[in-house]
Amino acid sequence: MSAVTLERQFRPIYESLDNGSNKSAILSCNKLLKKYPNNLLAKALKALALVRVQKVEESLALCDEILAAKPLDEPTMSAMMHVLKGLGRNADLVTMCEEAYKVQPQNEEYGAQAFFANIRNGNWKAAQQISSKMHKQFQEDRYLYWSVISAILQANDPSTPGNMRTVLYKLAHRLVISSSTPSYLSADRFHLHMNILKELDLYDEANGLLESEVGKAICSTSLACSQTRRDIWRKRGLYREEGKRARDRISEGDRNWLEFLSVLDAAFAPIASSQGEVSEESKRECRESLVETGEFLADIAQKDGIKNRAAPLALTELKHRAYKHGLYELSVLVESMADYFAQFGDKACCFEDLRAYLDPEIASSEQWEAILANQNLSSASIADLQRIINVRKFQRHGLSDTSMTVEAETARAVNYLSEYMGGLSLGKDLPVTELQPCDDLALLSAHAFVNVWTLNGSEEALYNAVTILEFGLTKSRMSFLMRIMLIRLYRILGAPSLALDHYRAMNIKRVQNDTLSHLVLTRALTFSLAATGDLTYPTECLESSQIYLVNAQETSGFVVRAFTAERYTQIPEFIEFEDRLENSLQRDVVKMEHVRMRLTHEHLHTDIIDMELIELKFIFDRLHHDNRDFVILPNYQPACQPTFNEQTLMLGTSCGQGWLWSFLKIYIRAFQHASDLDETVEAKLLIGDRPKVSPDPETKLPLPERLAIRKSEETAELTPEERQLMEWATALGDWLEPHHNYTRPPPHVVLAEAAKQTELKTGLPLRGVDSKALNGNGNSKKDEEAPPIKLAPELIVKFFEDMYSQFKRLLEGECSPLHLLHIATITQEAYILLAVETLRFKIPSVVKIHKLGNLVCIIKDIRQRANSVVKEMSLELLKLAEAENISDRRSAIAEACTPVTVGQIDNDFILNVVKNVMDSRRKVLEGVAKGMSKLHSTHSQF
Repeated sequence: MSAVTLERQFRPIYESLDNGSNKSAILSCNKLLKKYPNNLLAKALKALALVRVQKVEESLALCDEILAAKPLDEPTMSAMMHVLKGLGRNADLVTMCEEAYKVQPQNEEYGAQAFFANIRNGNWKAAQQISSKMHKQFQEDRYLYWSVISAILQANDPSTPGNMRTVLYKLAHRLVISSSTPSYLSADRFHLHMNILKELDLYDEANGLLESEVGKAICSTSLACSQTRRDIWRKRGLYREEGKRARDRISEGDRNWLEFLSVLDAAFAPIASSQGEVSEESKRECRESLVETGEFLADIAQKDGIKNRAAPLALTELKHRAYKHGLYELSVLVESMADYFAQFGDKACCFEDLRAYLDPEIASSEQWEAILANQNLSSASIADLQRIINVRKFQRHGLSDTSMTVEAETARAVNYLSEYMGGLSLGKDLPVTELQPCDDLALLSAHAFVNVWTLNGSEEALYNAVTILEFGLTKSRMSFLMRIMLIRLYRILGAPSLALDHYRAMNIKRVQNDTLSHLVLTRALTFSLAATGDLTYPTECLESSQIYLVNAQETSGFVVRAFTAERYTQIPEFIEFEDRLENSLQRDVVKMEHVRMRLTHEHLHTDIIDMELIELKFIFDRLHHDNRDFVILPNYQPACQPTFNEQTLMLGTSCGQGWLWSFLKIYIRAFQHASDLDETVEAKLLIGDRPKVSPDPETKLPLPERLAIRKSEETAELTPEERQLMEWATALGDWLEPHHNYTRPPPHVVLAEAAKQTELKTGLPLRGVDSKALNGNGNSKKDEEAPPIKLAPELIVKFFEDMYSQFKRLLEGECSPLHLLHIATITQEAYILLAVETLRFKIPSVVKIHKLGNLVCIIKDIRQRANSVVKEMSLELLKLAEAENISDRRSAIAEACTPVTVGQIDNDFILNVVKNVMDSRRKVLEGVAKGMSKLHSTHSQF
């Protein structure tokens, strides 16, 4: 086929793929393959189109054919890269690129592709070897530095033994000094060299480079190199020299806060370097240094005025450290803070700047309290208003336990609200996209009412808080702090639809889905109506998980581009970013929630159970990173009280690593019992590569042992009801496990059935499976003796009745809907887990062959008890939903919110807020009740 004919034949296929017309591309490929049945490019493009239309089995067969032929032409390899990435077969991608490079070692492009394939897959050792080979062959310095950074990445990998780390850094050092060109020709190469010297403690060599004219020039223009130099000098103990250099930089106009910290570290060098007890001579020397440093910083502060706050803040930091070391009196520190407040008290950053120095002793000191009390407060201008806000924040921060009463906090909340209303006039002419300058007073008022709720448990206080915040949003539509607080409060009030509305209004994008989705997706099953067909929360889970797919597809490309452009300072950051997203704790918490909700919506089927089992086992092997952002939550509660985040955690606990591990153990074991897959079958049926396993020694244990481990730090993250569920699920699994193991068909029979189904769907046999095994009988009796049938433990039998007793007790005590929903959904979850665990024993042939009639009778009795409880809970929740619709109750709650009828907040506004909350509560109570009723209808028969 000529080149012109080739281009003409393949052009419509590429156009179809580019336009998303994958079916058209498949038809075009089929036509071409009729003429040229051995054309690898046509097969690769067809495989790509098949992957995009989710016909994975057919694509796999084509992939195997192409890989067996070992393609060498660039178009075919390019298409296969996309195919193998889509299938998750990264190991095959590496093999293909390495084979091509071995066959054509003079092809520089193939060498680079083999290198990048290993980098994408985290094979640092192989990448280092390939780049070394490329450097010897093509004599380009960039390949030498690729080898250097690969060795460093291997050294920093958690799976690398400690003794190998030093060896790899020495290898990197040897490679750098062997380069024909010095590292200082590029700032990134110089930074790489300095980091190696720092890790190997080669300070003299590092100092020679840093003190050279070129080294000084690089450090003056590169922040990364400057930071590395600073770290090296500190490790050498050159605090005074670093402080002198920092002073020169500051005098020249540099206002980098790190330079000020270097000056401060130099001031305290005499006592910081002392071993054991600090001598009087060291203290005297330090005092002299403090005076000199204070004068220097005061001069800089006077020169800058109010244009820059770095020097005044450094003065306060200096006196705070001196106070901590016993060199200054408390009054000196407070005077410095007062001076800073006098200068910058009309800036929004003032409170955050000084909060770090407000130890309980300082915040409650009479001197500081008097300074705050003597401020001349006025709201004549925005600057004056900001000073009021900062005074209120400081005063609130320093409140004592004795002043934490319901009456006092309510009075403070009303006062903050009154000042907020008074400050609204200053922002009346601002565009709607701007925030009101007095917004923080509304936040303070809401915080005070939340504190009232923690003191007396009264929901009216929460209604007051949400009323203030909702009103604040009518004036500042873009205030995400108000929305975040409302999300937390609405979930506590049992109004999840309102929380979700505010979350969506924040317009969360990209990586924020990983850091902020915990606001609405933590324990989302509690509010999920998936059982009724309302897929709002499952859809939200899927949408928030798109960032992880984007990360898998795009971030590796950024790494490749960083290598190509030799941006060595960025490469570790991109790789860490990719790893933190790939192994995100929130990603897998959301996945766990999605599985819990999925089982309420979809019929239990072995395909779903098998697929989820494999995915959950992958999660169980990961080393997780917690990227969730809790710092973004505002906190203006007194230092003596829990933070706003701690106060508003739904059900009082956070869903972290312990929560995830606990539920993984519950579901992996239940799915294992219901599935016919074992490790052998799973390895045969797995399409892509297995994810990297955590270096934690616990992952080396057999899976049954890992599932049986119970740690107190894990169960501490569970609610009492979740702990009950875990104990019940463990007992149920222990009771039924022997019967599952005995009745499960042999692996060769499972594989044969999978091969049969694959052949029916695709017309192609399953790889590596002997078709002769199809003659086997999956339900045949085994040689070993059947386990004896035992009565179910009392914990299993009584669980549902115990949960109903707790539910009734809370119902009679007029508990919040949130706790009732939690107990109801945990009971519902146990009901579904019972169905999963007993799915195998619903097959008549299994019961008959293995004589499990008595076991089935016991299961039926347990199920009957569960049916009764689920039905009763459903009816009680329906009654509760109807009660939320009573207008008199709404009016009574609105009347209890009279403290917030200040300024523009009138009774109608409060009543509307209450109505919205109660409508949302009614909807979720009614939806959960109907969902439980539907599940009862689905699983009541056995």
